[in-house]
Amino acid sequence: MRTPKRLLTIGLLMLAATASCSKPPADPAPPADPAAAGERQQGNGSLRVAVVTGGHAFDVPNFYRMLRRLPGIDAYPQHIEHFASSPEADRDAYDAVLFYGMGRGVPEEQGPHYAGKPKAALERLVERGQGIVIMHHALLAWEEWDLWNQLVGFDNRNFKYKEGLNLKVEVSDSQHAITAGLKPFEIVDEGYILHGKHDGLGEILLSVDHPDAMPEVGWARQHGKCRIFCLTLGHDNQAWTNPNFERILASGIAWSAGQE
Repeated sequence: MRTPKRLLTIGLLMLAATASCSKPPADPAPPADPAAAGERQQGNGSLRVAVVTGGHAFDVPNFYRMLRRLPGIDAYPQHIEHFASSPEADRDAYDAVLFYGMGRGVPEEQGPHYAGKPKAALERLVERGQGIVIMHHALLAWEEWDLWNQLVGFDNRNFKYKEGLNLKVEVSDSQHAITAGLKPFEIVDEGYILHGKHDGLGEILLSVDHPDAMPEVGWARQHGKCRIFCLTLGHDNQAWTNPNFERILASGIAWSAGQE
């Protein structure tokens, strides 16, 4: 009597297994919604920052590593052609734009079909009042363009330069949001001397006393609705790995975007 019962039990188990295997597979998870993913990323509190390059060589790997280290910054490095040819809505969505390029003369009215309209894209940025950071050789860019002169604050941006200077940086304004709590520091960097004079508008935040560098190292200003932070520092990895440089750059971006 035991053998038939065992056979019956085995048979029932086999039927159950067969029924289980014959069930249709569960529906796959729906693909991620790119728009929703973007909303989640923007919700993490990071500032969306376009980093515009072009017209000057630089140490790409270490520059990008530095950008990834900046706290609270979600950086999107791109050539000026890519920035200018992006959809208007994409450009408008950035909280701030960091310039690290060195185009010459005046921006093009109309580039090749893949390069958009650089001059109009930059003018729109200023008209909308988005945050602007002009760093190192970008201060020398578009030297014949009056608008860039106004943003930087110098009427003549012909220049001299010298690399590898040991600069002792003083905090000229310790009350400003960018430099609050910052102490004097030393940095190895390239020095610039612009032939023009600073127009005296805005606040000088950082300064040096060196024969091969102009006194102004960092300054903040307003142009229309735009907050602009200008920083002469940032030539190469010696500067980028200086913790004071990273702190100043992150604070300057945040201030330009309207965060105190």
